[in-house]
Amino acid sequence: MAARRIQNYNGFLEGEIMKVRFAVAMAATLFAGALAMAADGSWTGWISDSQCGVKGANDKAGECTTKCVKEHGAKYVFVNDADKKVYVVDAQDKVAAHAGHHVTVKGSVEGETLKLTSIDMAAAATK
Repeated sequence: MAARRIQNYNGFLEGEIMKVRFAVAMAATLFAGALAMAADGSWTGWISDSQCGVKGANDKAGECTTKCVKEHGAKYVFVNDADKKVYVVDAQDKVAAHAGHHVTVKGSVEGETLKLTSIDMAAAATK
């Protein structure tokens, strides 16, 4: 009789452990899916290069940005004004004319990449 109680007790614990494992696996899957989803939006910031990043996010860096891309293999990046986060732009040809410019971009972010749909000069900042 005692052996039967232990077996039932173990079966009960094993079932509860499996429920917890399943719940953790589902939560991890949902969390990973949320991170992978692209965030569509519009952001204002600077076009810089991957070597200078945030340091090149100003109106005096245009020539340097173009030189770094053409001569040193850097990539054009977008530096977000709000959080200074740097994103590699997928459409390098679309942003080349905006090197060193303060711009508003539209598109989606996937990881560290900005999938650009449009780019326009940003409105002048008021002091």
